[in-house]
Formats: sequence, structure tokens, C-alpha cells
Amino acid sequence: MQILISNNTTKPIYEQIVTQIKNAIMSGELKCGDSLPSMRMLAKDLHISVITTQKAYEELQRAGFIESAAGKGTFVSSPNKEFILEEQMRLAEEKLQEVADIGRTNGIQLDKLCEILTMFYEGE
Repeated sequence: MQILISNNTTKPIYEQIVTQIKNAIMSGELKCGDSLPSMRMLAKDLHISVITTQKAYEELQRAGFIESAAGKGTFVSSPNKEFILEEQMRLAEEKLQEVADIGRTNGIQLDKLCEILTMFYEGE
């Protein structure tokens, strides 16, 4: 797994790390039990503060994506299917909010947006 940090975004570095690790877990790139680099190693590799990586790992642990074992390291947690579904719903809602904003701003009718969404959803 490779983490890329962008300076061309308003998103804080720790959030970029959290997002990329969550995406790797949800896509299956990282699986239950896979180890993550230590906070110090990740900070060194990304040329950032250990405090930043610590904040990212703490957020991932709070959210149930990773577990830390003293003296052993940090590992991907066993999947919580309900939590993953909730996370995916949150992402879909963000994207749909963008679509709704574009529709309102540009006078696109709601029924047309629904038609387009249905077309994409059904794979036509």
C-alpha cells in the first residue's frame, strides 16, 4: 500500500492518510490481519510529523478499521460489515449532495437526475 500526500488540497495530511487507508481496507487491498507501518516509519516515509501519523492512526482505531497491540504493531481489524456499509452510505451521500448542488445551480430537473442515477445504478 502506498500513501500519497498532496499539498494541493485543503484536506489536512492526517485526513489524507485516514482516507487512503480506509479506501485500501474497503477495497480489499488491505485485509484483516495485515500489518501497517509503525507511526514512526510512516512519518519517516512521508516526511511528516509522528504526531500527524499518530492522529491518523488514532482516528482509524476509533472508527474500528485498525487495532494496535503493544510491542506487536498495528493491524487491520476484522471487518465490521455494518460499519463499512455505513461508511459507504456516507460517501454516497456526499457525492449525491454534489449532484444535487449541480442540478439546482444549473436548472437540471430532479426527475432527470433520478433517471440518470437509475441508468448508472442499473448499468445501462
